[in-house]
Amino acid sequence: MNRDFWTALAKRALWTFAQAALSYIGVLGVTVGLTDINWLQCLNVAALAAVISALKSIVAGMPEVSK
Repeated sequence: MNRDFWTALAKRALWTFAQAALSYIGVLGVTVGLTDINWLQCLNVAALAAVISALKSIVAGMPEVSK
């Protein structure tokens, strides 16, 4: 696991964080309104998704990074 691996892992985890947060906001923003979203819960969901993405990348590897 070299520097390229960790850079790719960080980018992938950040991308997953953003996707999860936007999904959460999109679903609840329509049903309850943007002002009523529980932002702490949104960040927790997105952070958990990013951690899972990072762990999966460590275990399974990433095709964009050569070994």
